[in-house]
Amino acid sequence: MRCILLMFDSLNRHMLPPYGCDWVHAANFQRLSEKTVTFDKSYIGSMPCMPARRELHTGRLNFLHRSWGPIEPFDDSVPEILSKKGIYTHLVTDHWHYFQEGGCNYHTRFKSWEFVRGLEGDPWKGEVKEPDKPDLSSGQLTMPGLSKTRQDWVNRKYIQEPTELPQAQTFEKGMEFMRTNRNADNWYLQLECFDPHEPFTALEKHQQLYPHDYDGKFFDWPKYDRVGETKDEIEHLRYMYAARVSQCDEYLGEFLDLMDEQDMWKDTMLIVCTDHGYMLGEHDWWAKIRMPWYNELANTPLFIWDPRCGRKNERCDALVQMPDFAPTILDFFGMKPTKDMLGKVLADTVANDKPVHDYVLFGCYGGHVNITDGRYVYMRGLANPENKPLYEYTLMPTKLPHTFEVSELQDIQLQEPFSFTKGCRLMKIAGFPQHNARVVQHEWKTLLFDNETDYAQNNFLDDPEVEKRMIHNLIRLMKENDAPVEQYERIGLNPDNDGGI
Repeated sequence: MRCILLMFDSLNRHMLPPYGCDWVHAANFQRLSEKTVTFDKSYIGSMPCMPARRELHTGRLNFLHRSWGPIEPFDDSVPEILSKKGIYTHLVTDHWHYFQEGGCNYHTRFKSWEFVRGLEGDPWKGEVKEPDKPDLSSGQLTMPGLSKTRQDWVNRKYIQEPTELPQAQTFEKGMEFMRTNRNADNWYLQLECFDPHEPFTALEKHQQLYPHDYDGKFFDWPKYDRVGETKDEIEHLRYMYAARVSQCDEYLGEFLDLMDEQDMWKDTMLIVCTDHGYMLGEHDWWAKIRMPWYNELANTPLFIWDPRCGRKNERCDALVQMPDFAPTILDFFGMKPTKDMLGKVLADTVANDKPVHDYVLFGCYGGHVNITDGRYVYMRGLANPENKPLYEYTLMPTKLPHTFEVSELQDIQLQEPFSFTKGCRLMKIAGFPQHNARVVQHEWKTLLFDNETDYAQNNFLDDPEVEKRMIHNLIRLMKENDAPVEQYERIGLNPDNDGGI
């Protein structure tokens, strides 16, 4: 038995043909849908990039306890579990955040791994002289301490030919593993592609699929902010994103060709997913993190093929989310989920739509705590604009780019074990959300939407009975996840009151 998890980054389901899009050129995603079960109610868990990937390893949410961080000493790791049971595990990725301090030990859980460099702000090529670049008065995203924009313009100089694209190399290395091990049994391949993540550069042939008149400023990487661009600029960036999706589609096609050529469908599980979507002007927002986790971000594309049941070219309406992948992969190899995994095995869901969740939680550390039953989405906002109390619980005091600052470590408290920390006490560190200076500018009010009548989430639903039910189940799932007590206070709920208030 073999299993492949193919993950794209920032892939929008509403721009894929299997999900009703009729203008983005992505025929291979349609082909994929015909070979798999396509899920309509797949949701994110913990956001953004590395929190999502931690769930791939651990099968449980982490955004209630921790921001962007590495695998903790007490974490269960699916690749590590598989390796110890004689299943060969291999990672191929061009996702450079794995190699920052906040993601420093994910790849080491695999038996072997390959990293393709050069995307976004990856500190890859060293040039002292300022790189040539267009006028960036449009305000490309910059992050203090990372110099992402400058480094990106250095990196672009070394990625000029199609074969130099990190995406091309990533797929080729993944397929090389598949060819090399075509006659071997018992292996797991995690193949990760950073595309279509920003900046939205794509091959000319893919850009030509979306002809449009545009003579405005250079614009392929928006701020994580409110939309301030013109209608033409918004349309241009959407076309640039679409070109990236078409580029992803081309390499997906090569991957599917190899699956066909090697007759891998008979014994290889395939999961194709993304970590989250991307805002392209919807709700007047660009990107992610700063805004609530609307459907464009939270309701993600998901395709699963399980050779044990052979079901394909059908849709599944069951509610699922990323923490389910870990126990599902273990189950495929004949192993039981660990006691700390709260995700559900999806074998029967793929086979016959068996429900596994009545509700799921999702969110980002320090933001809304969200819950959905597949129809209603409830986003519980902050009780006060200071977003306190809020703490990080960790034995690995590193975040996205670096270790915690010395100033953040001056008043560490000792936290007694949570149910999932295997008896380990933790550091309890006063925390603040990812991109805090930006987050606090937003009005983090409580929101309720009905996806059945308002999937675009343009109209807040005023329904006290539905809200009461969602609060009850939000508290129930927070307790199931052993959420810290201050998380309830932060969003104005009382866990000891059935009504929550």
